[in-house]
Amino acid sequence: MASSRYEADGFSGTATPSPTVPREAGPVVGTYILRPNQLGAGAHVANAAFMVASDAQRSGVGRRMAEHCLDEARRMGFCAMQFNFVVSTNVPAIHLWERLGFKIVGTLPGAFHHPEKGYVDVYVMYRSLL
Repeated sequence: MASSRYEADGFSGTATPSPTVPREAGPVVGTYILRPNQLGAGAHVANAAFMVASDAQRSGVGRRMAEHCLDEARRMGFCAMQFNFVVSTNVPAIHLWERLGFKIVGTLPGAFHHPEKGYVDVYVMYRSLL
C-alpha cells in the first residue's frame, strides 16, 4: 500500500519524481506530480498537480498526463484520487476531470483571488480508483 512506502521514505510534503510529456525533438510541454493527499490514515488517497505549457494547451497533453497519472496511482496502490484546489474558472480542467470520472464534492467559496475576476470559488474533486 502507498502509505507504508511514503512513511518509510519520510514523506514530508515534497513531490514524488515527476513524469514529463515531451514533444518530439522539442521542449517539455507538461509535467505532473503524484503524492498522497494526506499522511498516515489518509495516505491511500492520491493527490496530483499538473502544468501544461500555454502553447500546448488543447492539444491532448493534459489528458494523456491525466490518464498516465491515474494508471500510476493505481499501480502505486492508491484507492482514490482527490484534487483539493480546482479553480472554478479553469473550465477546461474541470471538464477533463469530469470526463475522467471525477465529481465535485465540495466548494470553497471565494478561496482563489483571480487576477482579473476577483475572488472565485475553488472545487474539491474526487474519484475512486477501485
